[in-house]
Amino acid sequence: MLVDLRIQNYALIEKLELKPSALLNIITGETGAGKSIMLGAIGLLLGNRADSRMLFDTNKKCVIEGHFDIRSYQLQDIFESEDLDYDQQCILRRELSPAGKSRAFVNDTPVTLETLRHIGANLMDIHSQHDTLLLGDAVFQLNLLDLYANLVPTRAQYSGAYRQYRKLETDLKALESQVAQANKELDYHSFLLNELEEASLDNERQDELEQEVKELEHAEEIKYKLTHALQSLSEGEYCATGALKDAAVLLGQIAPYSEPVKELRHRLDSCLIELRDITDEIEQVERRTEGDPARIDELQSRLNVLYSLQRKHQVRDVVDLLAVRADLRDKVGSVLNLDKQISRLRRDAEATLATVQKQALRLSEARRKVFPKFEKELAALLMDLGMPHSRIVVQHQEGAPAASGIDEISILFTANKGAQPQTLSKAASGGEFSRLMLCIKYMLADKTALPTIVFDEIDTGISGEIALKVGRMMQQMAKKHQLIAISHLPQMAAAGDAHYFVYKEDRADRTVSRIRELSQEERIHEIAQMISGAKPSLHATQSARELLALRGVEMAG
Repeated sequence: MLVDLRIQNYALIEKLELKPSALLNIITGETGAGKSIMLGAIGLLLGNRADSRMLFDTNKKCVIEGHFDIRSYQLQDIFESEDLDYDQQCILRRELSPAGKSRAFVNDTPVTLETLRHIGANLMDIHSQHDTLLLGDAVFQLNLLDLYANLVPTRAQYSGAYRQYRKLETDLKALESQVAQANKELDYHSFLLNELEEASLDNERQDELEQEVKELEHAEEIKYKLTHALQSLSEGEYCATGALKDAAVLLGQIAPYSEPVKELRHRLDSCLIELRDITDEIEQVERRTEGDPARIDELQSRLNVLYSLQRKHQVRDVVDLLAVRADLRDKVGSVLNLDKQISRLRRDAEATLATVQKQALRLSEARRKVFPKFEKELAALLMDLGMPHSRIVVQHQEGAPAASGIDEISILFTANKGAQPQTLSKAASGGEFSRLMLCIKYMLADKTALPTIVFDEIDTGISGEIALKVGRMMQQMAKKHQLIAISHLPQMAAAGDAHYFVYKEDRADRTVSRIRELSQEERIHEIAQMISGAKPSLHATQSARELLALRGVEMAG
């Protein structure tokens, strides 16, 4: 429950602190005094969007802080899911700088607004006029019925299966689209792949082929020049081999007289050996070199195939062509693999859909079982609130599986005897809407674990004896939940365990909004003013005392 609320520098609020009772807290005050502003600040604390224009002093930051005692509400898993440390005392804080920068904290740990909303949604429930309007929405009505029937876990299980089915269905459609596109390209890719496969590119050395063609095309020139080279080295009258031999003989004759000459003779002998080897190899190459037009044609034809494929695929060599072939193999082969994946996904989707349908039927059956009880209990509560001829009918029909199940429901209502129930938007007035919502909240109070519930003028459109009954109903709810209610009714003001008064204070420079808890005598005076105006009569004051006495408050004098 909320133990302490502090608001600083927000709208008309310079500084405000509220320490509400654990039971029913009533907040009253004139229109425009700041009650809705306080609710706006609480909304920021729960993660609503901020606006720096709402700063009281535009040179200072706005700080809203709520202290909650959560020891009795088993919220450890919620904190763990957000990776936050759990403590029995939880502090939510929201800060808004003059520059418009917003920051949020849980137990002094910076968090995102999404995390703040998640935590805050488990600490407080603010009921406003917007929620009352939501009562006419079919999805909102279905959520109410699931809460009433304690079907939230069952629905969560169904929703998980439905999300899984929808994901499988989405994946299946994406894969089928992929296969359709792949099939369009399959013939072309298969043609390209067959062309590369027929080219037998494995172990192909394009550089060797090009070299062999070059040698064959210049065979005659090569043979001619090799022959002349042989003559220059070993066959002519002045060949190099003969000259080296003569030099070696001369050096040999003087070698005994000079060590350097002896070394030179050895080196010359080595040159002769190397020259003879070169001559032999030239002779071998010369004998092997022959022109072969047929071989040239064969090689050129092979190279033309390679060049053509390289131009087609815009690559430079055989290695790149092999990479292209591997990619085409994957693309062609993947179509078959995709067909297998589609078959598997289709089987999984069908099996999951069967599970979804089974769980949807079980959820629908559980919902339909509770319809009569819901109708009867709600009608009884409305009767107690001055609507004796009220009838509630839950209209139901089945549809295709959706996120919330197969049920399409509409709560029909009439407050008039003999009239046919109609949809809430057609049948209920503003006051009837408020009473309907209050009764539903009352019915759901035992079904939820929210520590604090805030009502913003839930008593709109009611008065007199009905207002007393609404007050008693809220007192009953407050036994299990901390309630904070903004009201304009004296009967409601008297029902509170604590009564807070919001008022404006005009200072020299500006107007500020303040709040204070009323003493017993101040409550009597405030309730009397709510009954008869600014200057309450003795009768109004006595009526105020009687209203307070109804809730067992012992009044002095």
